[in-house]
Amino acid sequence: MVTLVPALILGVIGGVLAKVASGPIKDLVFNPSALLWVVVVLAAIWVLWIALIWRVYSFNRSHTATRGMRVAGALGVMLMCLAVTAPMAKGAQYALVQRDLINSVFGGNSSATTPKDATEENPWGNRKRVNVLLLGGDGSVHRPGVRTDSVILASIDTRTGKTVLFSLPRNLQDVPFKPGSKLAALYPNGFTNGTADNAEYFLNAVYRNVPAVHPGVLGKTANEGADAVKLAVAGALGIPVDYYVLVNLAGFRQLVDAIGGITVNINERVPIGGNTDAGIPPDSYLEPGPNQRLNGFNALWFTRGRYGSTDYKRMERQRCAINAIAKEASPTKMLKRYTRLAKASKEIVRTDIPQKLLTAFVDLAGKVKSKPIKAVGFERSAEFDPNNPDFDFMRTAVANALKPAVRKPSAGGSTGTPGNGSTPSSNETPSKASNAEDDCAYQPVS
Repeated sequence: MVTLVPALILGVIGGVLAKVASGPIKDLVFNPSALLWVVVVLAAIWVLWIALIWRVYSFNRSHTATRGMRVAGALGVMLMCLAVTAPMAKGAQYALVQRDLINSVFGGNSSATTPKDATEENPWGNRKRVNVLLLGGDGSVHRPGVRTDSVILASIDTRTGKTVLFSLPRNLQDVPFKPGSKLAALYPNGFTNGTADNAEYFLNAVYRNVPAVHPGVLGKTANEGADAVKLAVAGALGIPVDYYVLVNLAGFRQLVDAIGGITVNINERVPIGGNTDAGIPPDSYLEPGPNQRLNGFNALWFTRGRYGSTDYKRMERQRCAINAIAKEASPTKMLKRYTRLAKASKEIVRTDIPQKLLTAFVDLAGKVKSKPIKAVGFERSAEFDPNNPDFDFMRTAVANALKPAVRKPSAGGSTGTPGNGSTPSSNETPSKASNAEDDCAYQPVS
């Protein structure tokens, strides 16, 4: 009873707090200083609890008991102490892991491009949508020379959690920067040196090359490359980009393994390895089939494989992987695998989301999970060419996806130059937002 009664009391208190004070609890979980105090308090409770068990045992033990009875009593006390120690140690471990994660990922993340009006009390600054840029890099998230081969903007309704994903091709050329920005002044004709098909001026080169050529141009920031990509995507799509999250694509394997894998539909063979340009064939393939359970290694190639295929097929699979991860992330599973997940995240994730907004983002993530995700992919087609992109076409597609009943394409040709203010001609219908469930359904390619 000395062990069970305090545990029951704490359990009841914890349950009540979870019901009536979920906000303060979440605030505590994302506050490194408070988490350190949690560890201190748990240690103090542990010491007092062990002392109480020993005191009760010492007071009640019989001095006339046989040696066997004394040994049995001592073993019973040890078992009670272990029963107290295990949950306390696990709680302290979670608190320290969480504190390390918050400090590592969300500490020192100053940015030149995050919203200035966001506060804990008003996290979205009265904006109806928050736009988060999801970047996949080919190297360490803290290495300056990263190429962002995956560029997806998630536009989230802050009231409902309804989300639209906009996938941009990595080889997008002549990308305009956000009007009024310093980079727009430096590159009035978009990110180009005037030479066509120069890979050093594709969208995936902005992260690496802008800081290399113009160090410090954006002012105080912890990640000038990410800020530059945010301004480029904002210029291309015509909507603000509030925050970014950069994930090391190789480390994506760790992340998927940490949550126990993902389930996707594979509609055609997906290559593992291989290099089309060098004529090196894949090592193997992911075979088609519905509800395929993928571990981290296979999930990585599901999102990256493109031997004999295209970037656009890969972009589709990346959106499906995001959808699968959102489905997989149940609270129970996250808790069971928390230490692995936190370790993986610390090593492979970088962001400019401020610590003060973490509680708001956690609440918003819960809304996102309960709503279907829609997607728009800017793929090569008769209307769109990433080598000669029509940015008005892209902006109209974005407007239609976010406010389909408000703005529709009108007649009057488009030259495709950055910010020319024209709209696509009537025979050019911008990509419509599609339901990710439908896009990612099992529809095998014959």
